[in-house]
Amino acid sequence: MATRRTFLAAAAGAAALSAAPAKSRHRLGLDFFSLRGQGWSAFELLDFAARNGAQVGHFSEPRFLGSTEPSHLQKVRKHAEKLGLEIEVGFGSICPTSTRFVKEDGSAPEQLRRMLAVAKAVGSKIVRCYLGSADERKSDLPLEAHIEGTIASCKAVRDDFLRAGVKIALENHAGDLQALQLKALIEEAGTDYVGALLDAGNATWTLEDPLHTLETLAPLAVTTGIRDSRIWSVPEGANVMWVPLGKGNIGIRNFAERFKELRPDLTFALEMINVPGPRTFAHRRPEFWDHYRDVPASTFAGFEKLASEGEPYDAPKPPTGVERGSDAYKSWARELERADAEADLRFCREELGFG
Repeated sequence: MATRRTFLAAAAGAAALSAAPAKSRHRLGLDFFSLRGQGWSAFELLDFAARNGAQVGHFSEPRFLGSTEPSHLQKVRKHAEKLGLEIEVGFGSICPTSTRFVKEDGSAPEQLRRMLAVAKAVGSKIVRCYLGSADERKSDLPLEAHIEGTIASCKAVRDDFLRAGVKIALENHAGDLQALQLKALIEEAGTDYVGALLDAGNATWTLEDPLHTLETLAPLAVTTGIRDSRIWSVPEGANVMWVPLGKGNIGIRNFAERFKELRPDLTFALEMINVPGPRTFAHRRPEFWDHYRDVPASTFAGFEKLASEGEPYDAPKPPTGVERGSDAYKSWARELERADAEADLRFCREELGFG
């Protein structure tokens, strides 16, 4: 196991930025996980993206494509081209020791090669994937071992991806890796065929200020997953909640302007996961740090500052009498999901100057 990598905090040093939207040549993207409850076909998802001003449709999971049969993928590609949309594709874990890894789908290299074929069929320049989740921080294996397994999976398919001109896009996912850890992983695997999917929401699940994540991963990013977060202090630590754009306290306007400065070539792709309640990080309890000893103090200080300035968020609630799990609740949730996606895309166009 490699021990030479160190995950030291890098100074963010972001200057104060104007909140006014500026003209941008950035493409606006939409991760179709944002519409996971709609039950739509790939064609309906692409239609929604185009109708709402996106230029990139991100199929982060094969299920959103409907099928990976070559004839179907050709139809999806032609439909996207007719709409003037670019396609990105992806799937799940490539770490064999992760709780998120699906062994039934074959080895990690087999899964990567299968998705590479999908990427080539639809014209995607990337294949999105990830290590795992916060569960890997609590497993019997140290996090470093999971990182080594992910690097090995990447290296096994290096020649395949280089020949195809497609990059592996590793996401900081569900609380697994901080930005500096993902950066080190990518650099050791090889930046000639591996890049980052920079996820602003998942950053808050690793006790990071998303601006720090942006500063760290922007040079390596090949695509993104952007959403807003509300962070606030509670007696045991901090609550984190993913919220609609403009409803958080991470400084999404400053984030967007810095994004434009750092990567004028990169898609600003939204992945909206507006949750009904917060996730609590009990960092004031000593045992919490058993799983987060790798977090640099300077990185945590940025997160804690956001928490100290934040206020609780009151999420939308279903109509009175509508019980969770009922058909009426599911219908309400689908309508809210659709409305949130439309509103966030509009916010990007009108408030942030994307698209």
